[in-house]
Amino acid sequence: MAAVLTPLAGHIAGIKRRLLVIAGTIGVTFVAAFAFATDLIEWFKRPFDEDLIFYGPIEALFASIKISLLAGIILSLPVILYQFWKFIEPALLPREQRWGIPLFCLAAAFFVLGLVFCNLVILPLVIQFFVSFGMDRALAPELAVGIYVDFNVKFMLIFGFAFEMPMALTLLSRAGFVTPELLSRYRKHAAMVALILSAVLTPDATLFTMLLMAVPLIILYEIGILGAKIFGRRKPTGESGKTADDLDAVTPVGTAGKRVR
Repeated sequence: MAAVLTPLAGHIAGIKRRLLVIAGTIGVTFVAAFAFATDLIEWFKRPFDEDLIFYGPIEALFASIKISLLAGIILSLPVILYQFWKFIEPALLPREQRWGIPLFCLAAAFFVLGLVFCNLVILPLVIQFFVSFGMDRALAPELAVGIYVDFNVKFMLIFGFAFEMPMALTLLSRAGFVTPELLSRYRKHAAMVALILSAVLTPDATLFTMLLMAVPLIILYEIGILGAKIFGRRKPTGESGKTADDLDAVTPVGTAGKRVR
């Protein structure tokens, strides 16, 4: 029993240590970002020309906290990914470890790309559309800073995670769970799922915002199919009818963590 509990306790201690490092890093970057909360809110309100208002005494404070926390998480991404990588690195073989760092960097790049795309392209279109819709009906726009920031942060996080789809599909294909042919066959179903997810995840389930999210999701799915075709697991070839990937899948692993032939 002790032989089992000792390694488990070590793993738990390692997880706690890395979580503390991540929490500490996010805390430091959050405090640093909070000092520029006014500039961050000003950056967010670019599509809206009027001044933002607040209805409650703490609404402006919570809006600053939300936007600073988002900035802190983004700034902490290198540390978060590094800690996650160092945790799973001992469980990987040398060939798999060589792919780890590029994949984590690519995941971070896709996430940031989703945030940038949403902030520079999607949010200005959404805000201008809804503000113009109200003004055309003789309504004066007065947006509360709390609701405005919450709307922006939710949209950006949704797009950040949505942009991970191509890499996720590519990795699933590389692992042999899906094939490019299977993904292509269910293209119509994926489009329907994208529309449903857009209706559920968007802060307001209007047709305009649904399409603004569903169309990029469909495009990302197509990119994922392309990635699966290029980097996915190859079909059996050669005299033995097996590729190197297939051999790796069936080759036993020794106690030293190295594959034995």
